[in-house]
Amino acid sequence: MNEQQKIAVFGGGSWATAIVKMLSENLETVGWYMRDVQTIEHIKENDHNPKYLSSAELDATRLDLSSDINYMVAKYGVLIFAIPSAFLMSELSKLSISLEDKIIFSAIKGIVPETGLIVGEHFNKEHNIPLENIGVITGPCHAEEVAMERLSYLTIACQDEDKAKKMAKSLQSWYINAKTSDDIIGTEYAAVLKNIYAVAVGIAHGLGYGDNFQSVLMSNAIREMKRFIRKVHKMKRNINNSAYLGDLLVTGYSMFSRNRQFGNMIGKGYTVKSAQMEMSMIAEGFYAAKSAYKIKQENRTKTPIIDAVYSILYENKSPKKEFKKLADKLD
Repeated sequence: MNEQQKIAVFGGGSWATAIVKMLSENLETVGWYMRDVQTIEHIKENDHNPKYLSSAELDATRLDLSSDINYMVAKYGVLIFAIPSAFLMSELSKLSISLEDKIIFSAIKGIVPETGLIVGEHFNKEHNIPLENIGVITGPCHAEEVAMERLSYLTIACQDEDKAKKMAKSLQSWYINAKTSDDIIGTEYAAVLKNIYAVAVGIAHGLGYGDNFQSVLMSNAIREMKRFIRKVHKMKRNINNSAYLGDLLVTGYSMFSRNRQFGNMIGKGYTVKSAQMEMSMIAEGFYAAKSAYKIKQENRTKTPIIDAVYSILYENKSPKKEFKKLADKLD
């Protein structure tokens, strides 16, 4: 990742908008791909995204906006993907040029449903991107607080420390503190799993469980996360660091958490379909629960919280009954 390689962001949602805002603090030009031509024109004229994070002020003179994904990939060397995992394959299918010589950073906190892979592994195995050219941008950081310019922290993970440091420098500002890590697989799995645990906390809240139970649930969740990640990628890591525990806490407790909101609706009696229809944004925890459940079966990992969420979302089990059983397994 050299200084001349320019950065482009792919996605039109709140997290993509937040990343564009962060990059715009440091870079003269930021590429931005999104499908919606009307949104592009609105941003050019009004300096904000009308659909997501509309309070975030953007400098349109610094943005190279396009609805042509091939134009964006051809022009930019460093690509940040912030497209929901459920739509990543369909967007990448539009490509007529190769990604092999690109540096890819994933800001997607989910598993690609079609392949069952975390995003970094997907780009490595399906698009032949070398692992040293793949990175992850993770929290703890909510897009809404970036829009308000509240002090927030990011973790940039990449096997190549130089690439991680340069990406961190591009994102850092007076309200963004960006740290680096070499645990690309662990941080990406943590970003996936915390969404499932946030759904669980939301279900508990919707069912009427109080703060005492929710704190025990979160305490068990970080230990379950540790077991899961150790099974899929064993290396020395401190699970209490911000990229793991911090991201879990903010996603589980924050009023901005769409996964907690989704779970809360399920706990209150919504069907999965009705909850998804009412929400304007994707809850990655829904898709992650299915993939994580499959992985845990293959690795024979003890994951009672993931099991409960999977049973409720995919086997139509009663949230009340499943959480009563889960409560007896927690300590």
